[in-house]
Formats: sequence, C-alpha cells, structure tokens
Amino acid sequence: MTASTRTPADAPIAVPSPAWFISDLHLTPGMPRTLAAFQRVLDLARVQARALFILGDFFEFWVGDEETDTAFAAGVAAALRALSASGVAVYLMHGNRDFLIGQRFAATAGATLLPDPTVIVCAGQRIVLSHGDMLCTDDARYMRFRRWTRKRWVQRLFLLLPLAARQAIARRLRADSEAGRARQDKDAAPPTYGDAAPGEVDALLAAHRAPILIHGHTHRPARHEHPGGVRWVLTDWDLDGHHPRAAVLVLDADGFSVLPQTANTAQAG
Repeated sequence: MTASTRTPADAPIAVPSPAWFISDLHLTPGMPRTLAAFQRVLDLARVQARALFILGDFFEFWVGDEETDTAFAAGVAAALRALSASGVAVYLMHGNRDFLIGQRFAATAGATLLPDPTVIVCAGQRIVLSHGDMLCTDDARYMRFRRWTRKRWVQRLFLLLPLAARQAIARRLRADSEAGRARQDKDAAPPTYGDAAPGEVDALLAAHRAPILIHGHTHRPARHEHPGGVRWVLTDWDLDGHHPRAAVLVLDADGFSVLPQTANTAQAG
C-alpha cells in the first residue's frame, strides 16, 4: 500500500446533487472537437448540474501558472468561471500531466483545487475521488516518475526554468502526442495506461471508509465490483482521433448514470 492510500483524507466535502464527474480531457488547441464537446458539457451543466468535478489531466500539459495568460488557457478558464458564476461548484484535481496547476489558474477559473484523494458526500453516498495514477503500483517505471515529479524541490527547479524553455518542452511533448494520435491505426484500440492494482483500490476504500471510488487516468472506462466497494473509472476524452470517446459520469438522487458525448452533440451546441 502507498502512503496516499493509508492516510485518511480531510473531512468529507458535502456536495449537492446532481454532481458531474469528468477526467482526462487532455485539452489542447490541436483537439478542437474535444474542446467543443467540453463547452457543450458546460452549457448543459449550467442547467442540469450543481457541481462539476474534473479529476485530473484536464490539460495535455501544464508548465506553470503563467499558462493562465495564454489565449487557450484563458478561454478555458473563462468558460469554467462562467459556470461557477451560474451557481455550479467547480472542483479541479491534479493529474499526471497538469500537476503544476496552481491557485492562480484556479482562482481565474472560479475552481477549487482538491487534494488527491478527496472524500465527498453526495446524494447520500460517501465517495472517494482520485485521479487514479497513485493506484497503478504495478507500473514500477511510472511510479518512479511520479515520486520524482511530485517532489516539491523538483517542481521548484522546473519552474525556475525560463517560461520559453518550459513551453518548448511542452510543445515537444504535445507534438509527440499528436503525432502518435495521427499514426494510430484506425482499427487499433485507443492506448491505455497501467491499470489500478486491486489491493490499492481496496486499501483506499477502507482507509476512507467509502464504499465508492471514482477515478480516471487509466483510460479504461468501466464499473468494477471490488471486495471493498464499487469503482467507477472515467473515460478519457478524444473526439479528434480515430476512436471518438467522451462521457460524463452523473450522480443524482437516482444513482449513477453515464452521459455520452459525441462530436455531433458538440457541434449542435
């Protein structure tokens, strides 16, 4: 078990329903259909939801809160702030690609940054939320990367680099990612990350006395039954590639349901 799964979270957050959950949008200017679908979801949430949770990897990359000043990030922040101003609470959790999002972006977006994990109570359900990467302990290479990148001194050193240098690194990584999407065989399944280790899932549920876990990261959307409870895995979003996919997990008084999104519904918005 990791320290994160053993350490109890702070007191749970009381959340009104309906609550909507999304993750792994990997927003970038190079994915306009995905961005349009996200805007459509915000339009729907304004009239149908009371809370929106974004559980990590919201952006493809984030090199520091100076990104808030870029036209793309400023537009995304403005859209979130409009949702927040309408009375829908917006919550944002770090992922493995955007763990440098800070209070400046959150304040601009009208969002509350959440620690990973976070426990909420909504529609009579006690739920633990996580990005999900800390559960993938069988992927030793990734866990080493995660331990290093979560060290504050490593993050401080990276943020000391000139902004242009950090942006150049991000552009290279983004170009590699988009080239990989373009090369993907039309018949090939979308890529996935290492899956959550069952023991880590049960430990997390037990540590937080929650029968339900919601997370993203693995790009393996499904509902799983575990000895310790139920695990909902959120889908990643990509409406610009060969295998379009996007969805919202909804929790209301009737329980959980999945609200799929498509390029057509995005265009209709």
